[in-house]
Amino acid sequence: MFFFKRKSLPSFPFHLLKTDYHSHILPGIDDGSPDLETSVLLLNGLIELGYETFTATPHVMHDIWKNNNASIQSAYQKLQQHLESIGITNNVRAAAEYLLDENFQQLLENKEPLRTIKDNWVLIEISFIQPPIQLKDIIFEMQMQGYQPVFAHPERYHYYFSKKNELQEIRSAGCLFQSNLLSFSGYYGPDVLRSAEWLATMNMVDLLSTDIHHERHLGALRQLKQTKALDLVLDVIIT
Repeated sequence: MFFFKRKSLPSFPFHLLKTDYHSHILPGIDDGSPDLETSVLLLNGLIELGYETFTATPHVMHDIWKNNNASIQSAYQKLQQHLESIGITNNVRAAAEYLLDENFQQLLENKEPLRTIKDNWVLIEISFIQPPIQLKDIIFEMQMQGYQPVFAHPERYHYYFSKKNELQEIRSAGCLFQSNLLSFSGYYGPDVLRSAEWLATMNMVDLLSTDIHHERHLGALRQLKQTKALDLVLDVIIT
């Protein structure tokens, strides 16, 4: 007699999140998935965890990843056509993760349409070296143009570790905060973990996302454990 072992369920209830609003699953467009095969592998892995829909957010960094609406749409169509051909019917949409650099300020000045992760929500990130001098001015201009800024992984910026009041000021300026799930596992180090836990206790996390780039992230997500901090976030986040 043969006994078949059931596939173990993930420790974290990913199914409660339903949508992953921050992922790098478009093929060959940034430091995320390099090809269609990897995109499918990552998507299937996230579906197995319990996700239903996905928003791809490739980097828009003028000095590194010179993406724009045309390049993002091209990669998205390539992925969508491939998914249809292999029978993956989960909804995937294409947005962006905008670095607040000179290029982004030019987009705002020219009133170029920005890609949104949901409704009028625009995902933004800042340099890991130092924040932009005009951060609050940029946030205000986005709001004036009808966008809701969503600040990507605020727990990961080292210069805020000892200046958490500045994170509170950014949030008070009108930003929603999106934290990475793996920040709560220690994947990015103990300082990021502590910062993520502080955000959770302060009810300052609005979205939880994977920010998945590669198979290592997928493997770490499969090992993610439910914690008190994540429980706090699940009680208040937007799904």
